[in-house]
Amino acid sequence: MTKNEPHLARLAAYAETMMNGEMVEQFGAICSRTGADGAIEVLLITTRETHRWTIPKGWPIKGLKPNEVAEREAWEEAGVKGKAKKKPFGYYTYLKVLDAENATPSMVEVHLLEVEKVCSKFPERKQRTTEWLSPLEAALRVQEPELKGLLARLIESPIR
Repeated sequence: MTKNEPHLARLAAYAETMMNGEMVEQFGAICSRTGADGAIEVLLITTRETHRWTIPKGWPIKGLKPNEVAEREAWEEAGVKGKAKKKPFGYYTYLKVLDAENATPSMVEVHLLEVEKVCSKFPERKQRTTEWLSPLEAALRVQEPELKGLLARLIESPIR
């Protein structure tokens, strides 16, 4: 797996694993707000290791529903608080790198989260960069085709 290899090419090596349903599950949040000009903005964060642009996401947490996990990850990774919708907005797949030699395909269940509060102090603030962008700019920055599609859906039918 090389850094410059296209996303789908990296996933192709794991096609059999994915077809057998042996993917790990994660929950994520597309965090949004209305900007000063009235347009929708979405929040992207960088990953800790590769500094790729993505959305807050994480592993299931015992005792929490998927939308509650999405809310917690949004707080820990991006410093935003709000309510995530219970119904998933969609899903995307990517390769979760576990260490230098191991990766596993992951299916991310994505929930829309309307941001009510942005905090300057949050658990991972020194490990990540955050940026508010238009849905189009956000879609252009992320690598995963399915996540691009989810962000692009916000251009046509904004969250309200």
